[in-house]
Amino acid sequence: MMPPPPPDDRVEDALVPVSALQHYLFCPRQCALIHLERLWAEDGRTAEGRILHERVDHGRPDRKRGVRTVRGLAIRSLALGVTGKADAVEFHGLAPASPYPIEYKRGHPKAHRADEVQLCAQALCLEEMFGVTVPEGALFYGETRRRVVVAMDASLRALTADAAAAVRAMIAANRTPLPVAMPGCRHCSLHDLCRPERLERAPDVARWLAGQIAAGDDGVAGDRA
Repeated sequence: MMPPPPPDDRVEDALVPVSALQHYLFCPRQCALIHLERLWAEDGRTAEGRILHERVDHGRPDRKRGVRTVRGLAIRSLALGVTGKADAVEFHGLAPASPYPIEYKRGHPKAHRADEVQLCAQALCLEEMFGVTVPEGALFYGETRRRVVVAMDASLRALTADAAAAVRAMIAANRTPLPVAMPGCRHCSLHDLCRPERLERAPDVARWLAGQIAAGDDGVAGDRA
């Protein structure tokens, strides 16, 4: 049997972080600030989330009632074009064991599907890596202390593929979207770096230039007087 070919470095370099999909669906500009401009600012919410993820990722593998749990598992999908780390993956049953991804979030379930897309991307990575179908996973929220089961149905898979394609295109274009001020902006840790209220409308360069010329003319007239 021939050994598998080595990974293509060009393909590897083009992979985007799984977390970028969640950031993009929440706010494309936030995604670009983090993953293109490498900007980050931490507040109480992000600190709580980071600590929660660190506790999960650094936990030891364990086995209970026939379920083996692996934490901080490195994952990737060349088909989806993403790479990252799964907080926890449960392996159910005997070989071939069925992987069950679990993503930990500090808050509570949300109206949008960004968290579900991040989890689905992990499931697609696991499917490609282990050659099995991953029909569902779970989101564990710190406020409720409960799992929310997420079915990897066709609509969620399609949304995840579209989000991954959009993130790859944005990063390849190396272009940060313009800000759009929204009610949720005030809760974003990058608010002061993004400045959505101030930058939402591009400055009127022509008006500014006319003002500068008028001010210069006034100054010249005053000198002549």
